[in-house]
Amino acid sequence: MTVLAPQTRSAATSSRQAWRLLVSLLGLVGALVLTWANAGLAAAADAAPIAVPSGVRSELIGRWDIDTLNRILTVDSPKYFGISVPYTPARNAVRLYRITYASVVPEQNNRPIVATGLLAVPDTGASSLPILSYQHGSAFLKTQVPSFPDQSGETQLIVAQFAGQGYVVIGADYFGMGASTEPEAFGVMASQQQASLDMLRASEAVLAQMQIATGKLFLGGWSLGGFVTMAFLERLEKDGVKVSGAATASGPADVFSLLSGFLDFPRKNDAASTNLLYILSAFSFETYYGLPGLARSFFTDEYYDIAKRAYERQPYDFNDIPTDLTKLIRPDYFDPDFFASSAYGRIAFATQAYRWIIKTPVHNYYGEADEVVSVGLARLAMNYQQGIGGGNDKVEAISTGPTDHRGTFATAVALWKNWFDRL
Repeated sequence: MTVLAPQTRSAATSSRQAWRLLVSLLGLVGALVLTWANAGLAAAADAAPIAVPSGVRSELIGRWDIDTLNRILTVDSPKYFGISVPYTPARNAVRLYRITYASVVPEQNNRPIVATGLLAVPDTGASSLPILSYQHGSAFLKTQVPSFPDQSGETQLIVAQFAGQGYVVIGADYFGMGASTEPEAFGVMASQQQASLDMLRASEAVLAQMQIATGKLFLGGWSLGGFVTMAFLERLEKDGVKVSGAATASGPADVFSLLSGFLDFPRKNDAASTNLLYILSAFSFETYYGLPGLARSFFTDEYYDIAKRAYERQPYDFNDIPTDLTKLIRPDYFDPDFFASSAYGRIAFATQAYRWIIKTPVHNYYGEADEVVSVGLARLAMNYQQGIGGGNDKVEAISTGPTDHRGTFATAVALWKNWFDRL
C-alpha cells in the first residue's frame, strides 16, 4: 500500500469520504435492487416457462470417432487435469452440434437474448437415449465453453466419457459466452438457470427432429458449473421436471461463502486465479442487476481498468492482475460487515443454491486439497439438508481424496458415470 505524503493526506481523506459515500449510496440502491433481485430470482424460478421459438438453429461442427474419444480419455485429459483416471472407454462415435436458441434475461424484465450451446449426439442410430446436461466451469476466454469443444478441456472429457457411452450431452455456454455478443453473466443465478433451461428445451426440439426421444435426465457441473447445476436443479424441480440424478465436482453452493472466504479466512493453498472470480462477478453484477459504478467502488483505482478489460475479454496480460487481493480490492471490503452490507455482498448473499427441500438424488464430490472450494463449502448442501428436522438424505458429499481443483473434476467424472448408470 502506498504511503501518502502529508500534503496529500487531506485530499485523500476527502476522496476516501466521497468514495465511502458512493459505496453507501450503492448499498442503498443495492438494497432496493437486491429486493428486486431476490424477487427476480424467485420469479424466474416460479413464473410460467417462456416458450423457446421454433426457429432453434443447429449447426454440425464435427464428428469425433472412437479413437479420438479414447485419446481424450487416456492422453489429453490426464495431461490437462494432471491426474490419470480409469475411465470407461468410448464405444461409439459422437456428432457435435452448435445450438443457437432464444432465451430471456430474468434480471432485466425478461429481455430477449440469443444464446449458444453444445449438443453432442451418440452416433448409434438409437431412437431413445439418456441425456446429461453439463454446466461448465469458469472460462478465461469466451470460447472456452461447450459449443467450442476443441477449446474446452472439460467439455472434451464429458463428451468422451458420456456421449462416447451412449448419453446425449448438452451444455449451455451461458449468456455472454460462446458466440454471444452480450456481456458475460458470471454468477448471475437466474440468467444461468434460464440459459440452461432453454438450452434443454432447444436440444429436445432438435432431437425430436432427429427422431430421438430422451430418456432419463441427469445434471452435472464443475466449479462454477457445480453451482449452476444446483441452481438449475432447483428450477427444474419447481417446474416439475423429473431429474434422475445430479452430480457436482468442486461446486460452491453458496457464492457469498466462496467470495467471503478468500477475503476473511484465506488459506495457504488458495488459487492465484481467484482474482478472476471477483472481476467476473463484480462486472456481471453491475451489468445484469443495473448498478452502474459497482465495480469501480469495488476495485482499486490502479487496477480497475485492467479488471474491466479482463471482464470484457479485451487484450490484457493476466500477469498484470495482482494475485494479492489487497492490491486489487479496496480495503473496506476486507471488513466482513462492510462486505456483507455492500451492494456486491448483498447480491452474493442472495446467490445460493441449497436452501430448498431437495427431492433429487445429489452427489457433491469434493477434493481435500482443492485450492478453490474448501471442504466445508463443498459439504454445505449436505449438512444443511441433513440439518432439516430428522434430516433429508437426498444429498451426499463424497471425497475424491487429496485432489486439487482440476483433479477433483477429473476423478469425479468417472464416479458420476458409474453412479448415473446405476440410477
